[in-house]
Amino acid sequence: MTTMDEEPLQKTPFVKEIPPKAADLSEWYQAVCYKAELVSLSPVRGCVVLRPYGYGLWERLQSELDQRFKATGHENAYFPLLIPESLFTREAEHVEGFAPEVAWVTQGGNEILTERLAIRPTSEVIIGTMYAEWVQSYRDLPILINQWVNVMRWEKRTRPFLRTLEFLWQEGHTAHETQAEAAAEVAQMLDVYAEVAEDIVGIPVYKGEKSASERFAGADHTYSIEALMPDGKALQAATSHELGQNFARAYDITFAGRDQRQQHAWTTSWGMSWRMLGALIMVHGDDLGLRIPPKMAPIEVVIVPIAAGESTLAIDFAKRLQAQLRGEFRVKLDDRDLRPGNKYAHWDLRGVPLRIVVGERDLADGKITLVRRDFAPKTAGRETAVLVSDIAPTIREMLVAIQANLYAQARAFLSDHTFAPATHEEFIAKAKERAGMLDIPWCNLPECEAAIKEQTSATTRNLRTPAHGPICLACGEPARVQAYVAQSY
Repeated sequence: MTTMDEEPLQKTPFVKEIPPKAADLSEWYQAVCYKAELVSLSPVRGCVVLRPYGYGLWERLQSELDQRFKATGHENAYFPLLIPESLFTREAEHVEGFAPEVAWVTQGGNEILTERLAIRPTSEVIIGTMYAEWVQSYRDLPILINQWVNVMRWEKRTRPFLRTLEFLWQEGHTAHETQAEAAAEVAQMLDVYAEVAEDIVGIPVYKGEKSASERFAGADHTYSIEALMPDGKALQAATSHELGQNFARAYDITFAGRDQRQQHAWTTSWGMSWRMLGALIMVHGDDLGLRIPPKMAPIEVVIVPIAAGESTLAIDFAKRLQAQLRGEFRVKLDDRDLRPGNKYAHWDLRGVPLRIVVGERDLADGKITLVRRDFAPKTAGRETAVLVSDIAPTIREMLVAIQANLYAQARAFLSDHTFAPATHEEFIAKAKERAGMLDIPWCNLPECEAAIKEQTSATTRNLRTPAHGPICLACGEPARVQAYVAQSY
């Protein structure tokens, strides 16, 4: 029972069936997140519990990113969650940009704090403070550090993975001797994000620079990868920021240069969060639930034995097969006491790429059946009978094919929903109706972007040069860049 002053604790909705995806993407999305046991709502408003299968997805993304970070010379570290207000306020533009989202600690135990502590919304402040202590000479540079952490941003409207008060991400922070080195770092990490998005998560993206109004607070330049969701909204999937010397000046990151003169370091930051998992769910999922690209799948192959009466032939074979495949694939044996149809639905919902059905009749012929999750039921090619002797190479080939097929479907959708409007009127109409990515010559003026947002709710997603036409399609001023414009999450 709650009093009038208390908010009722949030509870995870019970989902009996997954609604059709095309009818209401938002309803479908949340139903899949809960019924596939990716997340549960916690008692705290706007916060979720990441369940084991959901965490398995995060581990796959983390693993793919982490190996690339280390291959490009970065090391992992950890910095504190709490940031003193006096440090936080040194970089005015940064503070102003994050002020509405910052959660503050004002009391510890029974003690009222003399200085508020911010719960990190991002870590430029605390990391910049430490870099100032560590850097004395150009010989101390570059510093190439990443951390895997949780952050908190006080959001009013929340949705699993896409926008929550607390979320998981990685944030890289580097310091360099020259602007050119910092710019190269920013470009390199944007390429890493694009590679993981496309080659691992199977989601095609557009790379480019954010407009001034969409730029990270305190940065000189912000670059992003942008994906397109099935409802025509864009999703910012990762960002890479060239911070110039702004944070170095605010936090006194100085060093003796090669000429022994004191100068400020050039810094960067870059990050990808579990929002990418939200993109995976929306882009690849269907009316049965998830469809997970094999490279992202916590379980690549599930083995379902079908027993005949009291015989243990199928289960015994399935156990031997699991042991055989375990060294090469992420494989699970489902030997629960359930009907086969219930097991099939369970794993279809969870998007496991490949199912192996072991039946005694097939075994008598030296065969087992492989079922692909990327194909809809009753589609040609979904089920294939395979000789037991050919099982490992066939699985290998099928997983590659599934990964390629899911990416190709997503690429076709992005291509089919990227438009180059011919007129101002067409641009405004498509932006209002959420048609997809609108590729237009643009003036790059803040007042024009504000007018676009007021008229259509759309914003520029990112920019590149040169412009493909002489005139801005939004306002008629001379075009300076080419812009992708869309409504967004």
